[in-house]
Amino acid sequence: MRIVDDAEPRKIAAPKPETLMAALLARRGQILTVDQLVAEIWAGPKPQRARSTVHVYVSRLRAILGVPGPARSGPLATSGGGYVLHPGPGRLDADAFHGLVERGRAASRAGRRHEAAETYTSALDLWRGPAYAGVAAGPIVRAHAARLEASRLECLELLVEAHLELGHYRESVARLYALTAEYPLHETFARHLMVALYHCGRRADALAVYRDTRGALRELLGLEPSRPLRDVQHAVLAGLELPGVRTDSLAG
Repeated sequence: MRIVDDAEPRKIAAPKPETLMAALLARRGQILTVDQLVAEIWAGPKPQRARSTVHVYVSRLRAILGVPGPARSGPLATSGGGYVLHPGPGRLDADAFHGLVERGRAASRAGRRHEAAETYTSALDLWRGPAYAGVAAGPIVRAHAARLEASRLECLELLVEAHLELGHYRESVARLYALTAEYPLHETFARHLMVALYHCGRRADALAVYRDTRGALRELLGLEPSRPLRDVQHAVLAGLELPGVRTDSLAG
């Protein structure tokens, strides 16, 4: 997590004020009470003066943001017995990411697949690592980080799908092998890898991907592969035309 203005990017050096800022970012535009912030900052026993310490941390953050002193307006405002962060439009990488994903979806729906792939790539280029990496996160931040990670994975799915729709099968194989190794239970990545391998004439490798994915699902979750993955396996076995590669989220 970093703050960027006209100068060099800055980080919040102290871990607890950093956690406070992360919680305010995760719930931006919403009031967080002092008690909620105390629970986020201190997972175990709370110090006796925890509530007053939160006020001190808020003052530090206001100084970092360039608005020192008490405030009922500005990016970090006092409101309703708590605090609320209003970063403003276009100020957060996460908002820029979501905006690019939506632009990519619109381009894909309009059949502009090259544009869609380029837009999804631009969205993923905003990521410098896991969301809130290095932050001592509490439940508020952990939940937001999980949502952001789910959005990142969805964007990866859409990017791979756009490349497959463009016929970039060979170029997609290496990326998809890496993704299936990192996410062995992610059936969409496995399905896309099978499609790419099949179109490269590598039927045996495609079936091996199915076996590995089915084995991981059964061993770790006690589940059988979903219908879309089974359909691809059947098509590979029978030498049939493969079913469409569009994801449910995009098709819907």
